Amino acid sequence: MTVTEGCNTGVSYYLADFFGHSEPAIRLLLSLFVGYPLALFYRHVLFGTAPVIQNLFFTLCGITIGFYNYGFDIFHSLLSVFIMYFILITVGGTFCSVVISFIFFMAYLLTGYYCTATDEYDMKWTTPQCILTLRLIGLSWDVYDGQKSEVNLSEEQKETALKRCPSLLEIGGHAYFSCGFLVSSQFPMKRYLNLVEGKFKEKILNGNPDCVSAGLKRMFQAILIFSVYIIGNRFFPEKVFYSHGFEEFPSWKKILIIVICSRLYFCRYAAVWILSEGSLILTGLTYKGTDKNGKDLWDGCIDVKLWQFATTSTIRGIIGSFHCNTNLWIKQYVYKRLKFLGNRHISQALTLLFLAVWHGWHSGYYVLFFNEFLCLLFEKDFEAFLSTRFPKAKEMLLQNALKYPVGILIKVYLNVILGYVFLPFMFLTWSRYMQVYRSVYFYGHIVFGWILVSPFLRALIPKAKVQKAE
Repeated sequence: MTVTEGCNTGVSYYLADFFGHSEPAIRLLLSLFVGYPLALFYRHVLFGTAPVIQNLFFTLCGITIGFYNYGFDIFHSLLSVFIMYFILITVGGTFCSVVISFIFFMAYLLTGYYCTATDEYDMKWTTPQCILTLRLIGLSWDVYDGQKSEVNLSEEQKETALKRCPSLLEIGGHAYFSCGFLVSSQFPMKRYLNLVEGKFKEKILNGNPDCVSAGLKRMFQAILIFSVYIIGNRFFPEKVFYSHGFEEFPSWKKILIIVICSRLYFCRYAAVWILSEGSLILTGLTYKGTDKNGKDLWDGCIDVKLWQFATTSTIRGIIGSFHCNTNLWIKQYVYKRLKFLGNRHISQALTLLFLAVWHGWHSGYYVLFFNEFLCLLFEKDFEAFLSTRFPKAKEMLLQNALKYPVGILIKVYLNVILGYVFLPFMFLTWSRYMQVYRSVYFYGHIVFGWILVSPFLRALIPKAKVQKAE
């Protein structure tokens, strides 16, 4: 139980009533904004001091913010940090430590989901715990990689491998770092240690570190996106799906509502992720060197690529545009570790299954990632089919005269299919998203049906003859 649960007073209560959201959601939002003055204090006062002082600052700030949001349930994350340290000092650096940490922290998280879950998206202690779970599992991998010869490490592993076991206070600082403890992209322990050890050397402009303007820019982007969500939700609230009138709407209107609501739902998550990222930038954690023009780069912990999300024309591009560093974590610590299976599709399927399990027990998570898997297969297979069977037709569609009309049609397809794919994540439970799927006659499964039809079409339609250059 949180310290504010059951109390109908305070800023969070009145803001929750004004915005029409739950009080836990408002407390989370307030905590993310508090991360900005804390980050500024760190940059101007504590940055460059002894690492132990910085580790202590981040640990205490994270625990305090966690207690404000989840009360004594902060115990779960504290226990996890101590257990991670115990694993590392006993069997750390071995594959056994990786297996133990993976099984324990995933089992602990799933038990938490089981004990606290409702039919809605639950903002309880399991919310930061799911972030912490990946962070601690990644830490065990990094210590394990650090004991190998560099010859046996990939370039990614060389950047994250740890030659020594971090101290308890370093693990605490990494786990509770700023507001990255609540909702954030994943970042390795080595990046955190590089920050507190003063290894990031960005420009100082007029006495201010360059990260200040970059962090505040992300904050204003988050506010703008959240405003779009608040305004849009007034006209297209999620409860529209439960109204009796929705069943009576024509199919085109239902699909339009699905597209708009799914985009607004994304705005809600994107705003939170970007707001959290902004405070990380302010601390200097996200520093990623300079570009070819000598300009500092601050995308080391990027979570949302807004321009890519707005302009991409593929599901793969959409997936790659949000939760970027979490996807990078999944790629490095799950997908590439499954290379021994020798089959990319199996590795991809198991990776998406892991993502679904990590999110929780609700069937909506599993249907979402299964839909994603089918969409990725469809896009790749359909493009290959056109390239090998109708190369001239594909080339013609890319000509200037047809490029823009075809581009518009592709964007319409993408938005329509994306809304369909995203529905299970919005509603979580089988009965609710199946009710909406039935009302639109499962239109998205027509695309998925390509996977069944494709082998027959390939057998019937031979490959186009490739003319050899003379």
